[in-house]
Amino acid sequence: MPTQPLIYWFRQDLRLTDSAALSAAAQTGREIIPCYILDDKSPGQWRMGNASRWWLRHSLAALSEGIAALGGNLVIRKGETEKELHALAHKHNARAVYCSRCYEPWAAELENKLRKSLGTENVELLSFPGDLLFEPEQVTTRSGTPFQVFTPFWKYCLSLPAPQKPPPQKKPLKFARIRENTKNALKNLDPPTKPERMSQWRTLWQPGEEGAQNHLLRFLERGITDYTEGRDHPARDCVSRLSPHLRFGEISPRKLFHTLLNQRNNRPELKEHTDKFLSQLGWREFSRHLLCRFPHLPEKPFKKSFEKFPWRENSGLFEAWKRGQTGYPVVDAGMRELWETGYMHNRVRMITASFLTKHLLIPWQSGEKWFWDTLVDADLANNAFGWQWVAGCGADAAPYFRIFNPALQGGKFDEDGAYVRRRIPEIAALEDKYLSEPLSAPAGALKAAGIEPGATYPAPVVDHRKARTAALAAYDAVKSRP
Repeated sequence: MPTQPLIYWFRQDLRLTDSAALSAAAQTGREIIPCYILDDKSPGQWRMGNASRWWLRHSLAALSEGIAALGGNLVIRKGETEKELHALAHKHNARAVYCSRCYEPWAAELENKLRKSLGTENVELLSFPGDLLFEPEQVTTRSGTPFQVFTPFWKYCLSLPAPQKPPPQKKPLKFARIRENTKNALKNLDPPTKPERMSQWRTLWQPGEEGAQNHLLRFLERGITDYTEGRDHPARDCVSRLSPHLRFGEISPRKLFHTLLNQRNNRPELKEHTDKFLSQLGWREFSRHLLCRFPHLPEKPFKKSFEKFPWRENSGLFEAWKRGQTGYPVVDAGMRELWETGYMHNRVRMITASFLTKHLLIPWQSGEKWFWDTLVDADLANNAFGWQWVAGCGADAAPYFRIFNPALQGGKFDEDGAYVRRRIPEIAALEDKYLSEPLSAPAGALKAAGIEPGATYPAPVVDHRKARTAALAAYDAVKSRP
């Protein structure tokens, strides 16, 4: 029986089941020293935002409890990954570090760097497939190039052998008994000042593997039955809300994949809904594969012609957008939902992103960074891809002339105003027919609802028609460039 322990380096896989890397570590028969390292240096500008740090803190607490129940202690460090792993290996005479692969450019570079530096001390780094259904190297066109359009990408993925089902744990996890003050280490992860709104988030979210499973069960019981249409309506309980659990690896995409296949096989009437949900997993996969092949995706437009797009910098309008004070209720409701809960419904993400980039002509990178700091599910690939898709400069992007009319979008997808009323109480008394455009209401209706235009609720910061005309002119100029 080997006596030297090994280190298991948790990254974006904060769970104890369905893990190829953790299963492989258990198979060695060695005692496992589990660790997590919050590294703010390696990611550079993409170090974890405040909302994600809140989730991380509570996800690690849940993971720590699971490890403690198995007799171990989770080692938590804050600092440079290379330095901390070297110190941990030296302290415990470990000769191997096991981990799951990550796909962000900085994470891949870090992995290569660690493999070399740990090797100089006879410590082996072993990485295993991470949080994808298919490894990027598996999915290429006939010419060996990466797919740049979603439909053929996903069709090809589905033609491949299905991802293996989560394997049974052949050997139990055997964690080393080491001294570690995990509670104090968790406190060190808290930001210096925690916004008051975050104190309410534990009533909204349950970070951790158990929370992920609970959310999945709830979705299968309620949301999946109306997913195809209902997923576009933010007031309906039809989306899974599993995105932060996926982001931190509290549940794997392959578990979701096989769970949905089982649902489709056992409940044929749900086929349309399960296929639609699986395609959403496909979009997640697509964005990650693109990031692997095009590491500039978070900073530069995928379409080079957009490098000279006439974006505008306007701090006043940007602040109005961030604070949910644009005068367009569905946009403002989305931005307030984001600030208050750390989450925004996907349909509303598209509407708010379209408004920033096409009504205000503010660079998509500005919105991307705001979402990065305020979303609990902030994911580099999804975030960058989503913003570029809406802005029209990304791979398989929305047509440049697709400019959402926020009033029409609100009326169509929040027809009874339930979503807007929840987030914008100052206009909640208005009749449904005026709710998407409050200032279109007669003076008497505004007075009856207690609304004073420009005071109770702001007038629109831009006129939709004029903004649309300006956006089309800007896009046409880019389109005409060689």
